Amino acid sequence: MLWGHNPEHIAALANARKNQRYLPDISFPEQIAVTSDLQQAAEFSSLTLLSVPSHAFKSTLINLKPHVSANDLKIAWATKGFNPDDGSLLHQVVADVFTQNTPAAILSGPTFAREVAANLPTAITIASKQAEFADQLADIMHSDRFRAYTSSDIIGVEVGGAVKNVLAIAAGIADGLGFGANTRAALITRGLNEIMRLGIKLGGKQETFIGLAGLGDLVLTCTDNQSRNRRFGLALGQGRTRLSIANEIGQEIEGILAAKDTLLLAKRHNIDMPITEQTYKVLYENLNPLSAVQNLLARDQKAES
Repeated sequence: MLWGHNPEHIAALANARKNQRYLPDISFPEQIAVTSDLQQAAEFSSLTLLSVPSHAFKSTLINLKPHVSANDLKIAWATKGFNPDDGSLLHQVVADVFTQNTPAAILSGPTFAREVAANLPTAITIASKQAEFADQLADIMHSDRFRAYTSSDIIGVEVGGAVKNVLAIAAGIADGLGFGANTRAALITRGLNEIMRLGIKLGGKQETFIGLAGLGDLVLTCTDNQSRNRRFGLALGQGRTRLSIANEIGQEIEGILAAKDTLLLAKRHNIDMPITEQTYKVLYENLNPLSAVQNLLARDQKAES
């Protein structure tokens, strides 16, 4: 059962049996029902998979809570970002709204929706502190075209999925300025270094960041124009305004909010994240994108690691 908060949108999905706006060529499988009634969706199954923007994650859980049994509930999410209220990770939000023992898992990795829907080969990571829950989700998701790996490092997977969106905006800006493949490769590599510094400080594992939910997702979103964050940065680098780009894309651009949350976390934990900082200044302080690149290049010379 697929739930959405907008009754008109859900009625259109039910009528067309497809999402006309985003995936007009992909029909829903017969076994999928759709509803705008959250209680109906909550009572349908003890397993709930959220795919809402990060800024709506907590409110959706709060709205869900009266309709579920806390003893039976299992929560998974494909949301990538931080809780904008305080910069906390999303598994911490689940624990706050429900309990520390509520089975919780994140699905993350290099996955463009259109390619998944078209049944093109894809691999993801499912991370949970409850190994049995991760295994259950992997069994549900796994198919001959969709490979699901499991992990216990929920922190590392969450950080990788959130921060890569910021770096995708940065990569788009660099390409929009016409800087080419050399710049993009350097930015991705040094961006991964930033993700690792923050993620390890927060409790993530280094090996996670060179896996699907780290390097894999970062390469995907920094190099392909199916990425909303990359397209947003590309247009910024070409001199367009933030508002006009967002209106044209018409979907959530998670990297905008994540840039603010990531920089706050970096400062709180005294982590050096220069690419993230310059991206933040472009987004929130109207720094010229070319000046941001020059600021990065003008930094003091140092050892790579």
